[in-house]
Amino acid sequence: MLLVTVVAAASVCPPRDAGAAELPSAIRSRGSITAAIVPNYPPLELRDPATNVLTGFDVELGNEIAKRLGVAMRWQETSFEQMMSSIRTRRADIILSGMSDTAERRGVASFVNYLRSGAQLFTQATRAGEFGTRESICGKSVGASRRTNFVNVLKTFNDTECLARGRPEIRIVGTEGSADARTQLRQGRIDVAMQGGETLPYLMAQEPNTYALIGEPVEYTLMGIATDKDATELQAAIAGVLGAIMADGTYAALLAKWNLTSGSVTELTINGGR
Repeated sequence: MLLVTVVAAASVCPPRDAGAAELPSAIRSRGSITAAIVPNYPPLELRDPATNVLTGFDVELGNEIAKRLGVAMRWQETSFEQMMSSIRTRRADIILSGMSDTAERRGVASFVNYLRSGAQLFTQATRAGEFGTRESICGKSVGASRRTNFVNVLKTFNDTECLARGRPEIRIVGTEGSADARTQLRQGRIDVAMQGGETLPYLMAQEPNTYALIGEPVEYTLMGIATDKDATELQAAIAGVLGAIMADGTYAALLAKWNLTSGSVTELTINGGR
């Protein structure tokens, strides 16, 4: 059984922003929003290596949203596989954990989009010279987390940019998360890996001279704060506060702090992902 740790962001609820939409009565009575999170995707969510404290862009953004709504944010650590069911069964109110807004997930959830993510190819720094363009991955082994949409992105790239143009086929390797893909890359078991480009500047700073990017991202998608698709009142409250956070400069400051400015979105959208 998965051990779930619940972390309270604050013990005292601050006053609600005057212009904030009303939260559902159950959440207002409880005095907190429960957010599902998997803290293994720096710099969006991680545990500080020195203190083991939950931190990251998503954590700071979520705490700010809750503060402006006049409630506390409670972070509920879970597995990626349990995230969607957690909002459907009301074990969590939202998912705020670097989740991409996809058509498949919108069968269960609805997304307030807050960040742009690029499907970025990268390799070992020592092999950068072998991969001058994205097309140079044709005929190579490329790993990506099977828990994400990156495997499908690679399949499409293989069909359109490799096979359709007479280039050799990519050997796509589904991995147990992005960390496993990077491990296989460092061990030479795969030639190239793919993951969200928003994470790579942080990782490259933590592990200098280890990785090299290959071209521009293959495609872009939007990340979103997920609610159950029927939780329209909660979604409206979150969207209203997030819009204010974007308008007053708080959003831009958080992006800059976590080196995520390239992922900035210029307008608030609902279910805007592909």
